[in-house]
Amino acid sequence: MVAKRIRYRRAAAAVAAGALPCLAFPAPALWWFAYVALVPWMLLLRSAPTGRRAALEGWLGGAGFIIAVHHWLLPSLHVFLLPVAALLGLLWIPWALLVREFLGGVPDPGRAAAALLLVPAGWLLSELARSWQGLGGPWGLLGASQWQVPPALRLASVGGVWLVSLLVVAVNCALVLLISVPAARVPAVAGVTGCVVLTGAVWLWVPRPEVSGALRVAVVQPGLMADGPNSAEQRFTAGERLTRTLAGQRVDLVVWGESSVGADLAARPDLARRLAVLSSEVGAPLLVNVDARRPAGPAVAPVVGPAVGPVAAAAATPGGGIYKSSVLVGPGGPTGDRYDKMRLVPFGEYVPARSLLGWATSVGKAAGEDRRSGAEPVLMNLPGRPGVRIGPLVCFESAFPDMSRRLTRDGAALLIAQSATSSFQHSWAPAQHASLAALRAAEDGRPMVHATLTGISEVHGPSGERIGPALPTSARAAQVYEVPLARGSTYYVRFGDWPVGACLALLAGYCAVEGVRALGLRKPAPEPTTPPARTARG
Repeated sequence: MVAKRIRYRRAAAAVAAGALPCLAFPAPALWWFAYVALVPWMLLLRSAPTGRRAALEGWLGGAGFIIAVHHWLLPSLHVFLLPVAALLGLLWIPWALLVREFLGGVPDPGRAAAALLLVPAGWLLSELARSWQGLGGPWGLLGASQWQVPPALRLASVGGVWLVSLLVVAVNCALVLLISVPAARVPAVAGVTGCVVLTGAVWLWVPRPEVSGALRVAVVQPGLMADGPNSAEQRFTAGERLTRTLAGQRVDLVVWGESSVGADLAARPDLARRLAVLSSEVGAPLLVNVDARRPAGPAVAPVVGPAVGPVAAAAATPGGGIYKSSVLVGPGGPTGDRYDKMRLVPFGEYVPARSLLGWATSVGKAAGEDRRSGAEPVLMNLPGRPGVRIGPLVCFESAFPDMSRRLTRDGAALLIAQSATSSFQHSWAPAQHASLAALRAAEDGRPMVHATLTGISEVHGPSGERIGPALPTSARAAQVYEVPLARGSTYYVRFGDWPVGACLALLAGYCAVEGVRALGLRKPAPEPTTPPARTARG
């Protein structure tokens, strides 16, 4: 009975310890807490009596982490969040086994030094696996908690958010050694010192983005609208009214949030006409986001009218269905530049394996119909600014480092994320989402605009620094930002996810050594070379 109570208490402690790192993310944003947040969980795992118990507590802690970081999904997913967390929690089992293997008992200095490499690598393996879009994407990566720390952003320019995660876990690992293994203090101190030296070297010697010119970009945030049959029209009208206040302010681009236009512009030429007139009045193109059903076959270009100018031919539509599309509109109407969102939100915009999981629509706000995804990223030429191209992303696509990196490699001078978190208005979601723009800007050395319907809207410069004031969830405003442009390329843009490759190689090497060692232990003893001695029987 006592043993059973201990097991239950350890299980509850694992869930609670796994949830602790959520405090390092917005909205609490206790960035410094990330460097100690894993210590309780790791102390529990190193004391697990068996590998099986460590695996269970790693799974429970991983589930606790997912629930804590994504708790704001409860209004949409309801109880379905629990099986999702249970599934994703399995990804922390290898990390938990590594913690017990290298930090359990009294590790010698060699094993302690190996822990400072392999334990962070195991954590990164779990982050990499859950970064697959089908498992929800890279939301809540531990390195993302450092979005407001300039030295960490500089590290991101070298190895992306992955390098920052590795450093944070390595510091936690060193603290566990300092607390629990006095004999391993030398490698623990050496590990912390190495992290500090690496960060300092990157801060001092990695070149900063070279600023070259600027754009005046306006973000239009119409605010929360009451749900109803006319909500899309009310949102459009509010955005229209706020945009008109920009007339005479010499802006280069006006950005609206995700789903700011609720009807296909080919089917509603009146909306296209209103946008074109608005662009003419403000003297700048508008980047809007159309969330609407598009008919199959070639799209019909909306007729704007001779008073506004000729209309660019619209691109052909590959198939019918609901798309979320970034559309650039000038005084002559839609320019023909359109980006269809490629990575959709599981359950929010489509239901994975709908034939099996379609019941999720009956217990939450899962998508009743799957949206269609785009085929490829798109760069748009900014009218009036020769050589300046913008790279649009939609909603949680800003969480994927590879997408903004691809746009930067293709020549984007400005990254733009159009978002809407109105379903989670009074939760941690808007702040978590907005913080991702700082990381993407720092990784790619390009400014990023995060424009939302209902806040939080932010703009970050090419080093990840915030430009101008953020628009909170309570704001209804049109804000102009002086956005610095930058030249050159960061190490992350050039070399990509090299920390991930290094960790996979390290773990593969460890597995190979363990495999050889296991085979050696099972090798049969050699046959005797001399005949056995005979004994006399009496």
